[in-house]
Amino acid sequence: MNRSSLFRYPPGVELRTCSAEDLVVMKAFAGREKDWVDVSGILARQGSKLDWPYIRRELTPLVALKGTPENLDELERRRAQER
Repeated sequence: MNRSSLFRYPPGVELRTCSAEDLVVMKAFAGREKDWVDVSGILARQGSKLDWPYIRRELTPLVALKGTPENLDELERRRAQER
């Protein structure tokens, strides 16, 4: 919640949203094909603005616990494609 922000929709409607980094972590952790499509879209829009040390720090222990370290590799591969 500390990293979330309010997105304003007219007229006067606000919606609390997660940060792009937290969304990347969640999607890369899930690792379904649809999630990877979503990650690619986030990288296309936000790529250079993302806090990559934060993403790695949060995602690394999650994929280790889940037993899917290949998800981190896939994220890095997709990041390299967007550069």
